[in-house]
Amino acid sequence: MSACPDTLVETAPLPVLGRDVTVPLVTGGEVTYAALDYAASAPALQRVWDDVAAYAPYYGSVHRGAGYLSQLSTDLFENSRRTVAAFLGCRDGDQVVFTRSTTDSLNLLATALPAGCEVFVFETEHHASLLPWGSSPAGRGGRDVRVTYLNAPRTPGEAVRTLERALADRDPYGPALVCVTGASNVTGELWPVRELAAAAHAHGARIVLDAAQLAPHHPVSVRDLDVDWIAFSGHKLYAPFGSGVLAGRADWLQGAEPYLAGGGASRKVARRTDGGVDVEWHTTAARHEAGSPNVIGVYAIASACKALTEAGFDALVAREQALVARIRAGLAEVPEVRVLSLFGDDAPRVGVISFVVDGWNSSHLAAALSAEYGIGVRDGLFCAHPLVRTLLGSEPQDPGECGAPEAGAGEKSLNAIRVSFGAGTPDEHVERFVRAVKELVTEGARWSYRTEDGRCVPDPTG
Repeated sequence: MSACPDTLVETAPLPVLGRDVTVPLVTGGEVTYAALDYAASAPALQRVWDDVAAYAPYYGSVHRGAGYLSQLSTDLFENSRRTVAAFLGCRDGDQVVFTRSTTDSLNLLATALPAGCEVFVFETEHHASLLPWGSSPAGRGGRDVRVTYLNAPRTPGEAVRTLERALADRDPYGPALVCVTGASNVTGELWPVRELAAAAHAHGARIVLDAAQLAPHHPVSVRDLDVDWIAFSGHKLYAPFGSGVLAGRADWLQGAEPYLAGGGASRKVARRTDGGVDVEWHTTAARHEAGSPNVIGVYAIASACKALTEAGFDALVAREQALVARIRAGLAEVPEVRVLSLFGDDAPRVGVISFVVDGWNSSHLAAALSAEYGIGVRDGLFCAHPLVRTLLGSEPQDPGECGAPEAGAGEKSLNAIRVSFGAGTPDEHVERFVRAVKELVTEGARWSYRTEDGRCVPDPTG
């Protein structure tokens, strides 16, 4: 484990909304809320909010009108597409398609898979990148999409070797796609994306990168990583309003039926003499952007891309690694804590750390962190059930404890705690979290808790 630095930067490099919000404590009084659940949804950058507020009076329909506001909104929308393309280092000919989220982006790509495509995906993926392939319309439509789920590797090298063996056994002449995360939403560990891309291409396969957890923390380039597509979400990139991105090669997207049928995706629609309708679809990104675009969400993403670029990823990464080291060093001082990892303590990672505490159900500890310290973290399986179950193995938590998830027949009750942070996290939030974990584990909770609707919550009676 890296040594903890002596000092940390006192303030977050990028101001976010909610940094001054106070929340009540069950023990009395209020405290500034410590948002440490960035991996679920990062708070909006103040810069993003200000940019959106400045544009809001000029909001108009995109690609739909001749009026000034419509034309301005259309320019804003398309300029945002260019900003995102630059942020992702897109190649000439790549398309940037705006979607609702990473999940939406990967489901869109799943509908564009050629017939007979083989998909290879590690069991360690978030459900957004684990589940779309076998249940996609392409598969349901009888286009023979086959999915191979690969076992969790224990080193980056093993990940590459596992993929190479799987690809070597496939039909060398058929289409194939590899889906891999850039940074785990459970452990924060960085995956060997360049090496996996090289292995995929050496065996005639394409690769899509789930960058939902990577893009907010590290520079991500289609060109430099040599991936075919990148998917990410605005709400994890400090940009709310429900927009996402799928960027990369155009041919499979152009060859697929539109993701949604409707206005904006169609270039020309005409009645036939037999009473039917002929449709000519766009071949640009508009093919998969039917309906009125979410221009506010798209502009928010572009604003966040600019803010991160201007702040400089070198400085952001260095500062975040200091926070990672501080938390890991603090947790290491508590013998009851076990940090979850696939690749080991020395593996590079982003600001995402999951752990379990001996003697505590994770839901109970997360509830106490919130109610007694004003700290927001995540507990559960983090929409990555196979991975968390692999990491927890045979360490069940007491199913009778407050908030413990119900286990199925023959299953163990498993869940963990995740703390995640980024460019908007003040040092005080990290220090408070480390202190709170130590106090709760050594001294116990100061309040009573009960299970309500499956969640551990403070007992009103104390």
